Amino acid sequence: MQRVIGWIHRNKMQRAIGWIHRNKMHRCNVSKLLTRLMEEFAIPSGPRKELINNHCSEFMQLIKNIQVTSLREEIKSACEYRPFGKCDYIARISNEICCKKVEYVIEKLKAMKETIDAPYIFHLSEI
Repeated sequence: MQRVIGWIHRNKMQRAIGWIHRNKMHRCNVSKLLTRLMEEFAIPSGPRKELINNHCSEFMQLIKNIQVTSLREEIKSACEYRPFGKCDYIARISNEICCKKVEYVIEKLKAMKETIDAPYIFHLSEI
């Protein structure tokens, strides 16, 4: 059983690392493209229009790819997130309620024992 849990944990870790790596690569590609675009603007003779258009088209395609892949995965992950999925809140509350009930019963039993053990004094009017 421990091996299965370890395998599941490793599998989740590997998927998370892969996801981080893919996102990093997407963002690096965008940064590299923006660097080329800035270099083109820095040319003393002025930027070449066809290269600017190509870089802008490529930039828009990279952003679209990021939206389609990374953001979709993030949205899916957020939708699947269940903060109380593994929570023991209901069990804890049920346990606390049961403890309160047991405490109440113990108090009542103590009161009954005190009543039984207490000396009963007869009044003349009761005879």
